[in-house]
Amino acid sequence: MSLRIFDTREKHKVDLVPLRPGKLGVYACGITVYDVCHVGHARMLVAFDVIVRHLRASGLDVRFVRNVTDIDDKIIRRAAAEGISAADVARKYEGAMAADMAALGIATPDEEPRATANINEILALIGRLCDQGLAYPAGGDVYFSVGSFPSYGALSGQSPADLQAGARIEIGEDKRDPLDFALWKAAKPGEPQWPSPWGPGRPGWHIECSAMASHYLGETFDIHGGGSDLIFPHHENERAQSEGAFGLGTFARHWLHSGMVTFGGEKMSKSLGNVVNIGRVAETHDLEALRLLFVGVHYRSPVSFEISRDADGRTSFPDLDAAEERLDYFYRTLERIDAAGIPAGDSTSGPVVAPADRTFAAFTEAMDDDFNTAAAVASLYESFVLANKLLDEPKSAPKDVRARTLVRLRADLRRCGETLGIFRRAPSEFLLTRRVRLCQRRGIDPGEIDGAIAARAAARTAKDFSRADEIRNELKARGIELMDTPAGSTWRVV
Repeated sequence: MSLRIFDTREKHKVDLVPLRPGKLGVYACGITVYDVCHVGHARMLVAFDVIVRHLRASGLDVRFVRNVTDIDDKIIRRAAAEGISAADVARKYEGAMAADMAALGIATPDEEPRATANINEILALIGRLCDQGLAYPAGGDVYFSVGSFPSYGALSGQSPADLQAGARIEIGEDKRDPLDFALWKAAKPGEPQWPSPWGPGRPGWHIECSAMASHYLGETFDIHGGGSDLIFPHHENERAQSEGAFGLGTFARHWLHSGMVTFGGEKMSKSLGNVVNIGRVAETHDLEALRLLFVGVHYRSPVSFEISRDADGRTSFPDLDAAEERLDYFYRTLERIDAAGIPAGDSTSGPVVAPADRTFAAFTEAMDDDFNTAAAVASLYESFVLANKLLDEPKSAPKDVRARTLVRLRADLRRCGETLGIFRRAPSEFLLTRRVRLCQRRGIDPGEIDGAIAARAAARTAKDFSRADEIRNELKARGIELMDTPAGSTWRVV
């Protein structure tokens, strides 16, 4: 099966055929660094992280570029509010963004250009558009002439005629048409500025990505993407600028867009005031569970992220709780396989119990179908269920077949996890961290639990099984599950 993707402009799936055999250029619009990142940002970042991981796992040489917008109206307003420079605001929140990405397991892109480091490229592109009659200066600003680009709206499906009805010219704007948008903004007192042929000023938002994408990937490259909220106007304007400057059919050959995170049925965004910051989630949950929540849904679909509060006003995230419980099941299964005493070097060749023979193939087929992580994760469940059956019922398969199957499952599940960005830690590390976190959230004293387990062990040694069962039941009533192993008893919070 060839790798197929849903092209936003074409409105259907197409075969992904690289512009250059074996190589792929991918650009994703990054973060405007004026505040800390929220769960909505994490959705897009994880989506394209997984997409790039799968493309590379498929044998493609991917050059991935994700920009940082470090000059923008929002950054300037935040600088005024915090009493620091716009550059300091950008560096401050870019650092916070990098920490969030590392915590989420987001791989570093091959290039992460900043808008302010590419002013020359931006000016050259604006100059080219002016020379071709697609842009015009006005009062120190420079505007793109939407009416001069006949295919405007082809990406988003927006009709220029319909857009005209609600468009207006803001006070202080000298543009000829309400739909025209700024490529260069004349300097205002106290704002960051750079010299240009049209006077000192700064770039508009849309032109930044056009300039950086073409500079790092060429006039034409394979994939451009971002969140679906960027389709219009940002990506529509990018396409118009770039194809206007370099010719129709240039710029991105394919467009991919990830779905939004919804809260109470609405898009999560700072403008609506319903955001949950990544750092806030990390206070109570493992961020790998947030990844699992995202990859459990197709990247183009919305992800529900509900928030609930108890009578005491404590906040919880039910959808994330469920994802973390699923991740606990996965890691606990991997720990059981590791503890089964099967050498990692055992051969995987030879017959195995179905569907272990299809784990990686089924996963790859799902991912090749427009990066269908939902179907990919569902296919992994079957393999985890099989692993637990083999561990619970050792005689359910011949000894050599059982061992070979578990070795194969362990290898394939971790291989699939690398693409999804999960299972990247030792199971014991995840499970212990989760137990500590749950104890903190529920006010459980681990030392007290360990003491109860020691008392139970003493009761069993004394053959006081009634007391041992009593202790187990007392712990169970408190949400503590005991697991007896040849090495002793351990426990988890359920």
